[in-house]
Amino acid sequence: VLGGWYNRFLPPNGPSATAPPAAQGATPPAIPTVTFTAGLLSGLTEAIMIVTPAEVCKIRMQSQYHSLIDPSQKPQMNAKYKNVAQTAMLIVKEEGIGALYKGVVPTMLRQGCNQAVNFTAYNWSKKRVLAWKKQQMEEKHGGAGSVGNDVQLDHWQSLLLGGLSGGMGPLVNNPLDVVKTRMQKQVIHPGKEPKYKSLLQSCMVIAKEEGTPALWKGITPRLMRIMPGQAITFMTYEAVSARMESFGWFDYE
Repeated sequence: VLGGWYNRFLPPNGPSATAPPAAQGATPPAIPTVTFTAGLLSGLTEAIMIVTPAEVCKIRMQSQYHSLIDPSQKPQMNAKYKNVAQTAMLIVKEEGIGALYKGVVPTMLRQGCNQAVNFTAYNWSKKRVLAWKKQQMEEKHGGAGSVGNDVQLDHWQSLLLGGLSGGMGPLVNNPLDVVKTRMQKQVIHPGKEPKYKSLLQSCMVIAKEEGTPALWKGITPRLMRIMPGQAITFMTYEAVSARMESFGWFDYE
């Protein structure tokens, strides 16, 4: 999805996102605005098409058991939500299809912010690390111009940059994640007004009842999940892309 939006917003005279350095004659970095916009729109797209309904089903399935219940007793209990497909159909039957899109606004903002900040931060830091590596290599091999443009990140560098950039989004948008979870977890009964109605109202209710720090509940496990995942994702992406380019799969005439 990100690649599709990236190519959509890449200037027509700009380099191809996948063309190798030799075919471009240089390796100019992606324009920050393009990267930010592509990441933002990819996050919004995935939030609408996949993430929101899947999150609603996941949260309903996870929240039907009390956290202090003996795990050995769970199989004996008559669970309301048994699997993703059954959960989705039951939610639609009882609450309408719109219930699968509870919290879609905070989910869109969360995903859009995550992807925009993630890819912008990664590309920005990657540009500077590559410039530093090229400078070091030129000083070692005889001055400016002695090293070509085919300078790549080491695996540990893409791993580190991916992890750090992946952690920036959750630090900023954790309140959106808290509100999203609260809105998706609540079951709306006919004739009864829901506690959490909108993004702003939910933030105010949580801050009033539990204090402002409650909007950052769960930030530690989120970072423990997202940062390693993004680190592995970017390291794998860079390694696979470099190998595919070395095979000439992205050569353009």
